[in-house]
Amino acid sequence: MNLKRRYIAVFSLFGLFLAYLLIHYAFLIFGGKAPPALRQPESLAERGAILDRNGRYFAIQIRFADVSIWRPSIIDIDVLSNEISPIIDMTPQEIRSRINASESNFLFLRRQIDDSTARRLAALLDEKKIKGVMIQPIVGRVYPERNLASQIVGFVGDKNRGLEGIEFAFNNILEGLDNDGKGSSIYLTIDTHVQHILQQIAASAMEETQAEAVLFVAMDPRTGEILGSASLPDFDPNNIRSSDANSRMNRSAIWAFEPGSTFKVFSLAALMDSGAISGNTTFFCNGVYAQTRGAPINCLGNHGRVTAKEIIIHSCNAGAAYASDNISAGAFHQLLSNFGFGSRTGAGSPGETAGYLVPSANWSDRSKPTIAFGQEIAVSAYQILQATSAIANDGILVPPKIISRIVSADGRNVTEWENGESRRVIGAETARAMRSYMADTASTGAMGWRAGIQDMSIGVKTGTAQIIDPATRRYSDTDFIASCVALLPSENPSLILYLAIVKPQGVIFGSRIAAPKIREAAESLIDYLGIPRGRNPQVEHPPSINIPAGRLPAVESHVPDFSGLAKRVLLPLLLRDDLNVEIRGDGWVRRQSPPAGTPVTGGMRIILELE
Repeated sequence: MNLKRRYIAVFSLFGLFLAYLLIHYAFLIFGGKAPPALRQPESLAERGAILDRNGRYFAIQIRFADVSIWRPSIIDIDVLSNEISPIIDMTPQEIRSRINASESNFLFLRRQIDDSTARRLAALLDEKKIKGVMIQPIVGRVYPERNLASQIVGFVGDKNRGLEGIEFAFNNILEGLDNDGKGSSIYLTIDTHVQHILQQIAASAMEETQAEAVLFVAMDPRTGEILGSASLPDFDPNNIRSSDANSRMNRSAIWAFEPGSTFKVFSLAALMDSGAISGNTTFFCNGVYAQTRGAPINCLGNHGRVTAKEIIIHSCNAGAAYASDNISAGAFHQLLSNFGFGSRTGAGSPGETAGYLVPSANWSDRSKPTIAFGQEIAVSAYQILQATSAIANDGILVPPKIISRIVSADGRNVTEWENGESRRVIGAETARAMRSYMADTASTGAMGWRAGIQDMSIGVKTGTAQIIDPATRRYSDTDFIASCVALLPSENPSLILYLAIVKPQGVIFGSRIAAPKIREAAESLIDYLGIPRGRNPQVEHPPSINIPAGRLPAVESHVPDFSGLAKRVLLPLLLRDDLNVEIRGDGWVRRQSPPAGTPVTGGMRIILELE
């Protein structure tokens, strides 16, 4: 009997609870005034931001609201439509048509209106006692820099969870799953200005050569910090539905390819450091290497007697192949593995490739000589940066990294991101010799002379690699990768640049089409990064700035005045389907086009310049 009473008591309490829920939600649905926490909550789960090294936003969470209709609660559809029309940017006719055409009593009228619009709408509904309209606050992700570093940053899905890039790899940290929903912010090593320069030059290279893809990366070899990592084609994460898998691919990290002659820098450095050859060892190039069975290995020229220096300067395939005859396959494999080839760098980008370096036990008699000049091995752009750091740092390899630090929601805890341990892979003398050879390669008359710049020495190595045709499994006669790797200044490098142009049309040689783009990037980056030379400009900034406050004005029939508004206030404009808004720079709006008062037209382009 006691047990029966307990059951009765439990079910009674459960029934009362269900009744409360039904009454509560009926109250909301059928016109009752929603509690303030539901209409406009004081707080929503805050996903951490993704920022560049200087604190500029790549990804940030902002508040939105969905506007929905519950038809049974509507008192007068004409009053409702006329009153809310100016606020939600729909005509009264559109509102009535949407409501009348719905087969359900519940429908969404507008999705993701900005927070200020939601506040104005809520005030109107309360003032006019309009029933049947509900406002549901939500959060969303905005990417202020749009295509800039988009493959690195990634994007979130409908539930605000990361699906690709940093958004995916660090989703738990950004969501704050281990910190009561208080997401931490992630600072990248990327510099937005460096990234912009690389993407701009990569885009011009892609257009000029009609290439299938272009990747362009920059790294500080002293720290391993990747300052820029461009991959084209790219996409705008604010408009993910217009992208495809090709545009979302972070080629610099996840794409493995045969590097071609740029690889001679590492194979020759390995051979010299092992003692297999010296800087004075000579080899005879008559335009072909015929020491293996099968087809001979051709060279682009008949270089005669060459040393390691001349193999680099003239990019002599035969010389590199002959040099590899002086070392065993196992030892050569180990030396290349020491440079990091065949292993992931751990830079921080999800899906990073390990490349392709077959164990020496599986090599054919052609493997060693062909690997020596960059065939039969696949690498990533990040692996090239990593290996080049050993040349730059007197033999000390510094692994690359894309993450700088992670900062807690309250700003009190800062975790510096550690990349892998630095290690010595070659001797200092070997690294200095290789830098000297690369500097000579950029001199007049050498293969890389088009990369040469004034007032500073630059070390370069160009490459033109064949691409294997997947249909025939043989090297294509038409598809190539033109590339160039650079160190500057060559005596004491503080910057590595690497550019690869995939399947260029017409001229295919790295020395012709990649080297000039390296020079173009170097000219801009030297001054911006303050790398010492004779003509660095000095930029003066005012000692103080005024930081105005403000809310985003409504863009309705006429363009409003955006002057003085901060970048964060402007972010919801990027999600407008009816406008093409471009935000340039950081800070606060100083100039806008078209001017305030211009009539708004569908698809209008609005440019806001910030300082």
